[in-house]
Amino acid sequence: MVTAADPGETRTSVWLAARPAAPARRRSEAPSGLDRERITAATVRLLDADGLARFSMRRLAAGLGVTAMSLYWYVDTKQDLLELALDSALGELEPPPETAASAAESAVEGGEPGWPGWLRALARGYRHVLADHPWVAPLTAAFPNIGPHARAFDAALQRLLDATGLVDAARAGAHLAVSQFLHGCGGTVRRAPEGDFCLALDILIAGIEAKALPGRARQDPKETI
Repeated sequence: MVTAADPGETRTSVWLAARPAAPARRRSEAPSGLDRERITAATVRLLDADGLARFSMRRLAAGLGVTAMSLYWYVDTKQDLLELALDSALGELEPPPETAASAAESAVEGGEPGWPGWLRALARGYRHVLADHPWVAPLTAAFPNIGPHARAFDAALQRLLDATGLVDAARAGAHLAVSQFLHGCGGTVRRAPEGDFCLALDILIAGIEAKALPGRARQDPKETI
């Protein structure tokens, strides 16, 4: 069993640290009825209810009906558990199509076709995650955010940018603009009216479309006739 890390030590992300298997003679001593998934789900609920500032391993353990030390059979530190909770929340996002071609040709249900519709849906979904879980924004800034759901979200964004047809500096600029827009709205997501957010998103997408149109015209001269 491991205990909380020394705050002065350099920590490794939970997604990069390899946890050694518990010795066979000690496995039977691990608390029954617990696993990482159940603990992570309870962490998300507690963070939603009490906020990040009040979160503690003791409060989490009390809610699960176990001792605080029992949790360290499954996570090394409190920070590891917060990383797991962060990625779990991002798993609530519905990803766009699995290929750039599909994103360019298909439409969001009840929405506009092509990558603009999918990008709009992805951005609104991310905003809703931030609104439902206010602790996500500060944790995104505090941790490397490289869990499987975070990587799936970034891959989805990359596919949508592929569908725009932008390349090189324009593509890099579009990725930076969208990333900064999504992450920057975290601190004001509850205060900014929905209409203001949507208007800002419209302007962002219009700017990307304006950059993408010249490239498309060069690729298909018939579109300019």
